[in-house]
Amino acid sequence: MSPSLFSAIRNGLKKTRDALAGKIESIFEGRPALDEETLDELEAVLIQADLGVAASTSIIDSVRSRAARGERLDANGAMDLIEQQLLATLGSEAIPLAQADAPPTVIMVVGVNGTGKTTSIGKIAAMLVSKEKRVVLAAADTFRAAAIDQLEVWGRRTGCAVVRHQEAADPAAVAFDAYQAARARGADYVIVDTAGRLHTKSNLMEELKKIRRVIARECSSAPHEVLLVVDATTGQNGIAQARVFNEAVGITGIVLTKLDGTARGGIVVAITQELGIPVKFVGVGESVDDLRPFDPGEFVHGILRRD
Repeated sequence: MSPSLFSAIRNGLKKTRDALAGKIESIFEGRPALDEETLDELEAVLIQADLGVAASTSIIDSVRSRAARGERLDANGAMDLIEQQLLATLGSEAIPLAQADAPPTVIMVVGVNGTGKTTSIGKIAAMLVSKEKRVVLAAADTFRAAAIDQLEVWGRRTGCAVVRHQEAADPAAVAFDAYQAARARGADYVIVDTAGRLHTKSNLMEELKKIRRVIARECSSAPHEVLLVVDATTGQNGIAQARVFNEAVGITGIVLTKLDGTARGGIVVAITQELGIPVKFVGVGESVDDLRPFDPGEFVHGILRRD
């Protein structure tokens, strides 16, 4: 990774790093031994960073067992241990997008209102186009005319074809037409935008299931990815969203946006550990290049290390 890209990730994770690494350093400062008060404070810091109860408890148990063996542990030692635990949960390698055996690969993108879903689609499309891939965008968010217009702006910006119908049209029909258009044009990818919806609205979830069924009729292995866009600033509510969407349409990956706007970037760990769904992209800024494939090593270093 180039220094500029690495710096962008570090800068985007600054709030989480300050909340996590900074507080861990202050907890251990001037304390010669680990006692229960120190462990309680450390656990509170981990939970406040939204690492989740399971991950936080596992880390504290590891720290406690070392203390019981008489090992001395300073802030650096604690962060080494936390780093090991987080990488064990997240894995050490980035997980790439799934690929169809024969193009086009179909990526369905879902999420609640206001998470940055359509913008994320545009940025993913730009990323693929930069790799000389041909992309068709499906404007299947027919609930809002503004969403269709927004996707068309991204289409012009990235040079991607956009398949659209009229407002209030059947979203599944848009997805169908986009798939057919992609096949006819020899495109590599179809990215299907869907209406932002509250995860508590069952009728809207049924609409998502229909889109998935229609796509699967055209290609039995499609959609090859179902990406859920989650706003990192929503914290633990993101896990509730992921759980409901996963039950409805089978989420294959998370796009975590607005990581630069929160001190609770640990939600990455909580989602992975509690739901077993990998984070595939993270957003750490406003520009097109600030949505990046998720790299666990970079992320863990970015939230724990000041150097």
